[in-house]
Amino acid sequence: MRPASKLFWFASSLVVLQLAAALFAPLVAPYDPLSQDVIQRLKGPNALHWLGTDQFGRDTLSRIVYGIRASLAVSATAVGGALLLGGAIGLAAAYYRGLVERVLMRSMDVLFAFPVILLAIGIIAVLGPGAVTTAIAIGVVYTPIFARLLRGPALSIVESDYVLAARSVGASDLRIIALHVLPNLASVVLVQTSLLLSAAILVEASLSFLGLGTQPPVPSLGMMLAEGRNFLLLSPWTSVFAGASILLLSFGLNLLGDVLRDTLDPRLRGSH
Repeated sequence: MRPASKLFWFASSLVVLQLAAALFAPLVAPYDPLSQDVIQRLKGPNALHWLGTDQFGRDTLSRIVYGIRASLAVSATAVGGALLLGGAIGLAAAYYRGLVERVLMRSMDVLFAFPVILLAIGIIAVLGPGAVTTAIAIGVVYTPIFARLLRGPALSIVESDYVLAARSVGASDLRIIALHVLPNLASVVLVQTSLLLSAAILVEASLSFLGLGTQPPVPSLGMMLAEGRNFLLLSPWTSVFAGASILLLSFGLNLLGDVLRDTLDPRLRGSH
């Protein structure tokens, strides 16, 4: 088996396991993530609570499982929205060119000029904290990335012979984009989506750490990390395991994106 294949199966297995844990959280989590037991507060890993408990006696493992679900839900919604909006902008700019391209891409340049976290915080400051507004903020931040990414290859595809032939026989713009342009961008979209999902996990965790993301009582990995830092000397387990979960979730998606890029990019196939 080639190294790329081994990495692909490793990354896929890591992502699928975490995705399955998120989807089937009620079956995987041993306890209710909101259930408190003051007697068991700040316990380390033991037979009853495999990853220990937090300051309210809530099971850390159960909260991490539900936290992964919340992080994936927010990140997937944000990246999916950014893909639809940014992809549409990038394709429109590449297909229609001229004034349309200048207006659309200059608008994207304005958004792209802001640091990711600062722009997200500014949007949340206007809309208010919460999971939905966090997804909107991250989606807006990543829209210019998809627009610029898809515009480049779409420019060359739009000028290709088969697209010109489709135009000459009277095919509509929507038909040309759907049948001739989009299929040739699938590999680029797949790779960038997995990579941006990885980055979105970190942004969502950062916003939750600051108290701007998913709000209590819904478990969130970033919020668990923030709450656990007050008890690092007494019981560091909540912060350690929440941080490790963020790391593994982001690492799995990032590794999967790297492997997909190396596999699908014809310029890199010969190097493996």
